[in-house]
This record gives sequence, structure tokens and C-alpha cells, in this order.
Amino acid sequence: MLKNAPKFYELAKRIVEITEDAIIVAHNAEFDYRILKTEFKRLGFDFKRKTLCTVELSQQLMPDMESYSLGKLTRALGIPVSDRHRANGDALATVKLFKMLLNKDSDKKIIKQAIKIEKKSKLAPNLKDIIEELPSDIGVYYIHDANGNIIYIGKSNNIRKRITQHFTNKNSKSKKIQVHVAAVTYEKTGSELVALLKESEEIKTNKPILNRALKRNQFSQGLYSFIDDNGYINLRISQLKKDEKPITTFTNRKSGISFMNKMVETYQLCNKLCGLQKSESSCFNYGIEDCNGACINEEAPEIYNKRAIAVIEKNTYDNKNMLLIDRGRDIDEKSVIFIEDGIFRGIGFFDLNYQINNREILESLITPMQNNRDTQHIIQSYMRRNKRLKIVNLGN
Repeated sequence: MLKNAPKFYELAKRIVEITEDAIIVAHNAEFDYRILKTEFKRLGFDFKRKTLCTVELSQQLMPDMESYSLGKLTRALGIPVSDRHRANGDALATVKLFKMLLNKDSDKKIIKQAIKIEKKSKLAPNLKDIIEELPSDIGVYYIHDANGNIIYIGKSNNIRKRITQHFTNKNSKSKKIQVHVAAVTYEKTGSELVALLKESEEIKTNKPILNRALKRNQFSQGLYSFIDDNGYINLRISQLKKDEKPITTFTNRKSGISFMNKMVETYQLCNKLCGLQKSESSCFNYGIEDCNGACINEEAPEIYNKRAIAVIEKNTYDNKNMLLIDRGRDIDEKSVIFIEDGIFRGIGFFDLNYQINNREILESLITPMQNNRDTQHIIQSYMRRNKRLKIVNLGN
């Protein structure tokens, strides 16, 4: 869609002209305004305009709405929308919504009060200096107090942006960081997976005062399997069990069910045998010929179970020897996560010209790390989300 569209710098002058002495009206105006500010900053231009947010106006003038997303709001108000989620369609919908809000606010007091004028940054000079020294790269960052103690550890795909948020947000954690921060150090990782694993281990090791107790409640659901009386493998998403090891884990039930639905579609599994549908007879998918009839013993267990086992094999690294190869810290480097006999051993970095299939060479590259339920969840979740992650099976 954007292949033949003009570049921002080609439109910048016109945007300045049409917005001069005007108020920018948008649904979630803070987001759109921030994007404009960022693009103009790249061109060396300080773009400042007044803004008006139709989300905030709607909340004030129509406080009883179920949702304030543009789509649901326009549907509830009977505003016709064409070309939804396209710039033109959403802009026209916002115009119609804004006109309705103008009519509701008969004396225009609320709308006048809602106009926002960008204020000058109140960021303290020392915080500005810290931000200037930080990279816009993936990695783990450490926030130190005046005594050098680590008070907070985090991970980000853009360290500078994340620290800026800490220094400007108004929540209690950010305010404490702003009061106590004296320095920020960091370690670039190149890979989000490496950053997640390092963050988890560093928090456990250092126990910074401003980090919440890591992350016992980070994942609550697991994928389990059992064989029913008819010999079919059943799969279930359920609350984690102390005495059973899950095939893989999920942050919440919603993400687990979403995963299970994908597996049913991809591997032609039965909704009923995957716990997605309760039925005394066949599942719904059997009626539309998307299920081969395992739910009513029509498909042989040994045939159905091959597909169920494929799901289990795909989503566990139990007893496997494998390498996960991901991005490195620069263009000539890759990161590697080493799993041996189903146990996470550690992480390392290697040059692209380096052969790492040799166990001795591999072990010399790896920095050992703790294997626990958190690392298992982080690795499995990342493998599910990142289809381009290179996996090298080392065999036994």
C-alpha cells in the first residue's frame, strides 16, 4: 500500500502549512501527535501544535459508553464508516464523531478546556544527560543510585526510548526512579530473547529494590496431554499444576486458548479432544468436515495421535539438544542459546564465519545461566512468536 507513497520529507512542508494556527483533532491524539513530532525531529524541525483528543472528549461528553475505540464508538453511535483502518476512512469517521461531540457540548466549555498546548520539557538536566548517552538498541539496562547500587533492571527493544519513558512517566515506580537515579548502564544483546533471559537472571541475582518480585505470576496456564479411554491423545490448556510438568506454558488462559485454536486448524485436530468444545457426540468441526471424526471414534487413534504428537514435539524441547540462533549485537554477529538434554545451559555470541557445531567450541562460547521455569517459559513463548528463529538440532 505504501510502495509508491511519497516520503515524509516530501510532505513535511505541506503539513506545516495546513496545520499552522490550527488545532490537530485525532482519536487518541497523543499517539498521532507524537508520531508527527518524531518525524519532524528527524528533519531538524521543532513541530508544535495544539491538539484535541476525541477519545478524551467522548469520555467526558458520553461517559456511559461501553468502549471508546473508534470502531466500537462509531458503531454504537450509528456513524457510518467506510474503509475502516485506512487513513481516509478513519479520518472521515473521526470528523463525523467530532461534529457530534461539538453538538453535544452546546456552550463549547468542555471542548475549550480539552485543548492541549504542548508544554516545555521539565526533564531535569542530569536526566537529559543520562538519556543522551544511551543507545536506541535492544538490550538490558541497569538503573543505579548515587551509591552505585542497582535499583531497577529492565529489558527493552529501544533502551533510550524506555529510559525516557521512566524519566517522564508519572506512575509511582517512575517517580521513584527519577528521584534516586544517578546513572544508567546497559548491555546490548541484539536479540530480544537474549535480553529477556538476561533480564530474568539479573533480577533474580541482584534483587533490585524497585523490581517487583520476579515473575512468579508471569505465566499461569500450561498445555497438558493425556490418553482417553478410547486411546486418543487429548490436549488441554489448564492452570499450572505443581506435580505435573507442562508441555509449554502461557501467560494467561486467553493466549493459551488462542494457541490451541491455531493448533487445531494447523494440524487438523479435534475441538472436542483439545478441550475447546464440550459435546456428547461429534464436535462442530466434524459437521463442516474440518475434523476427521476422532471425536466419535471414526478416525483411528494411531492416525490422529501422530498429529497430536507433532504438536507436542513442536512445542517442547524436553530431552532435545539444540541451538537457537538469533540476531547478534552487530551485523557480523549472531547470538546463540544452547539447550542440552532439554535443559537451558546459557547464551553466547559468535562471528558469522565461525562454525559452532563442535561441542567443545560451543561450550567455550557459552556463558552459563540458570535453568528454571521462567527461562523455560521465556524460550518456549519466544519460539512460538518468532517463526524466523533459526533452530539447529544437534542430535544425541
